Amino acid sequence: QVQLVESGGGLVQPGGSLRLSCAASGIMFGIYDMGWYRQAPGKQRELVATITSNGIISGGTTTYGDSVKGRFTIFRDNAKNTVYLQMNSLKPEDTAVYYCNANRNSRGYWGQGTQVTVSS
Repeated sequence: QVQLVESGGGLVQPGGSLRLSCAASGIMFGIYDMGWYRQAPGKQRELVATITSNGIISGGTTTYGDSVKGRFTIFRDNAKNTVYLQMNSLKPEDTAVYYCNANRNSRGYWGQGTQVTVSS
């Protein structure tokens, strides 16, 4: 059974930082492209960041949504079957439920999501 379990969300003030984690089980983590997406109330789910698979070696090619470039960083630790999202300089418009995604050959899996709220 595939499981993606997100953690690290919470309430943070504007300008603050959070690190999200997504622990995967039930898949060969190293061969899956991983990503973070988010959905704010009343809006469609949007891409935040992705990182390609790189076999047993952690790392990969990254892409970012325009609204988070320069502020967020995605990275993975294949030894821990975990992908991370480091979020800096957070803004109120970053408030959303953040979802982890694992994808290989168009077969995708989703986590349950973790809430991030940026507010003073």
